[in-house]
Amino acid sequence: MNSHRMRIFAIIVAAAALLGAGRDSGFLSEALRVSPLKKENKNSPVYELQKTFHEIYERYKNAVVSISTEKTVRVRYNHPFIDDPFFKEFFGAEKHAPRAQKRRGLGTGFIISSDGYICTNHHVVANMDSVTVTVNRKNYRAMLVGSDGLTDIALLKIHGSDKFVPVYFGNSDSVEIGDMAIAIGNPFGLDKTITSGIISAVGRRVINDVGTSYIQTDASINPGNSGGPLINLDGEVIGVNRMIYSSTGGSLGIGFAIPINTAQDTLLQLYRYGKVKRGYIGVMIYPINEQLARELGLGKAEGALIKSVEKNGPADLAGLKAGDVITKVGGKTIAGYADLVGAVSKSEIGKTVTVTVWRGRQFINAKVTVKERP
Repeated sequence: MNSHRMRIFAIIVAAAALLGAGRDSGFLSEALRVSPLKKENKNSPVYELQKTFHEIYERYKNAVVSISTEKTVRVRYNHPFIDDPFFKEFFGAEKHAPRAQKRRGLGTGFIISSDGYICTNHHVVANMDSVTVTVNRKNYRAMLVGSDGLTDIALLKIHGSDKFVPVYFGNSDSVEIGDMAIAIGNPFGLDKTITSGIISAVGRRVINDVGTSYIQTDASINPGNSGGPLINLDGEVIGVNRMIYSSTGGSLGIGFAIPINTAQDTLLQLYRYGKVKRGYIGVMIYPINEQLARELGLGKAEGALIKSVEKNGPADLAGLKAGDVITKVGGKTIAGYADLVGAVSKSEIGKTVTVTVWRGRQFINAKVTVKERP
């Protein structure tokens, strides 16, 4: 009898479910219609661009790596009586002695050779005790081959004999304002995040000791993106994402990347020597403004004024003097400080170059032998 009742109950429940489904069959039916734009947009340029984004991501998802670092630091307990003998004896100051603490960091890099060389930023891996890279969810120990603080480029090598997928280098000299750009990285540790935007500016001067200029983009770059690639629509790396301009710590649409041509020169030297060898001529430089240009009889405010010359340095031995205005190096026009620093830094060590200066309202050529920067 009980089993008979149970069968009847099951039939009633099933019937109720069917009746309920019938009542709700119209719910969401309108929202489940096919959008008319789906067919119309199938061959639109926007869909072609979206397809390009898909292809770039597929090619780069295993070429862009996550980098995690670790460093042990000694943290000292700060107390006004820490060195007082009475405090030490009666309050156990040894408990507050410097203690080891692990500090960890995150960044991004990209593979540049199938045997596991990786490009990233210097500031991501500098002075770290250990570096781990994650490629397609697999962790590897990495060795720091060399690092350069001035260009903020570092070269890593993955331990092991696995084969990897390298990126494609583009030509950053051909980048134009308005070009589309894609950034892939690990912002805030979110692995393989892709963002897009345009090139906002090229040749942005951020004056440093090597006269580096940057590519500016509005593609979202956040903490953790450092060292990742900036990619054009041809799937070529045109820059190494370095920093953002932000008052909040998050992206405000102003990001900067090191041009890949600059990075490539640095990577070659790091691979060969473990460091970057830079040219040096031994002068202190002062910028030229309009007023100074008029006083010196220059047609326009270009060049670099020599403020002082290092005794027995390359410039001194070549006869250059304080007050000279350097206008050309090796035939290349020097518009300002950054041009001079860049031209000299990239000059071959030991090579003699012609330096043109403005002195006594006339141009004079001097032969200067470039030395390695100390």
